[in-house]
Amino acid sequence: MKSMKFPKRYLIVLLTFVSTCVCYIERVGFSIAYTVAADAAGINQSSKGTILSTFYYGYACSQVPGGWAAQKIGGRQVLLLSFVLWSSTCFLVPLDPNRVTILVVARLLVGVAQGFIFPSIHTVLAQWVPPHERSRSVSLTTSGMYLGAAMGMLVLPSLVKFRGPQSVFIAEAALGVIWSFFWFKYATDPPRSEHQKATATGFGESLLPTKASQKIKVENGGTTARTSEIPWKRILASRPVWAIVVNNFTFHYALYVLMNWLPTYFELGLQLSLQEMGSSKMLPYFNMFIFSNIGGVLADHLITKRIMSVTKTRKFLNTVGFIVSSLALMALPIFRTSAGAIFCSSVALGFLALGRAGFAVNHMDIAPKYAGIVMGVSNTAGTLAGIIGVDMTGKLLEAAKAEYSDLSSPESWRTVFVIPGLL
Repeated sequence: MKSMKFPKRYLIVLLTFVSTCVCYIERVGFSIAYTVAADAAGINQSSKGTILSTFYYGYACSQVPGGWAAQKIGGRQVLLLSFVLWSSTCFLVPLDPNRVTILVVARLLVGVAQGFIFPSIHTVLAQWVPPHERSRSVSLTTSGMYLGAAMGMLVLPSLVKFRGPQSVFIAEAALGVIWSFFWFKYATDPPRSEHQKATATGFGESLLPTKASQKIKVENGGTTARTSEIPWKRILASRPVWAIVVNNFTFHYALYVLMNWLPTYFELGLQLSLQEMGSSKMLPYFNMFIFSNIGGVLADHLITKRIMSVTKTRKFLNTVGFIVSSLALMALPIFRTSAGAIFCSSVALGFLALGRAGFAVNHMDIAPKYAGIVMGVSNTAGTLAGIIGVDMTGKLLEAAKAEYSDLSSPESWRTVFVIPGLL
């Protein structure tokens, strides 16, 4: 890499991209494997929704502590620890829908461990990435989620079919261990020259001013800045932070409902087999991967070429992405063919990802020094959306099943998709 003059920050961004990819393979994988196992065991939709949402309780509890730990200990170390913890849990836990207590505890543990990941990543990226590369770097990293979901939807149903649901857990644990090895081997904290570029005031850091940092002596005679206290009051009283929080909640409500219930919609709502759908079932998530990176590159272009201010760029992409996604979500139950449902869900998720180039990068715009903390606060809201949306969707479907006798009618699913559309 030295001979190719490959900047170290690019390697860091690439590794964080792979980390989010692996995490979402795990999340989609559990949804697919558990759905197959639960349906075979005769578990009802409401109970399925409870188990599927358990992950998000643990995930919500560790978001802010994750940001605090990344700030105090270091994002690099916390990220490695979280991967080791959730990979170990996946490897050790049996997938038996009738052993509810074990599944609940396991999903809580995986949720807690993965809750440290995104605050840690934002802390690492804020240290390594200069302001003019933030949009595309964060978009590339977060697009790993969607590529991981696409890969999971493509490969894992066949793995379940030929090797059984438990094989998914083993495969996910192996991926987590492999990534941990590469992160341990290649990831480092930035040298001071890179750190100064990345943590320059950038775009609007003054929105969350900090106390003057104190200078302390180090052994070689130089000085370094002591980490200033986290300005919790300013963070929680900041209207820009709350704008990010609201966007995060609405984004993740739609994303988590689709991620956890789209397999059920294809199987029961449209009477389609995931195995027989082939590669088409991965298109909604692959579309998110494409649009996320388009949004990041477009945002950096609009900002660096001074076509729009940073604030207008964030608001423009956020608004366009969410409006188009909203319309597509509410139209989804109208489409009764495989091609129509894939197209509509692809538009919905693709433009959601485009909107992420607005709010999801804004943590670094307003508070680069505390990007992990702000990410933890906003991602807590996003996780609460997962808890509410995934669990409530199961109850809505159980009620629809009682009213319409099955889940094959559009009316059974209309409320499921209208709610995130309206949000």
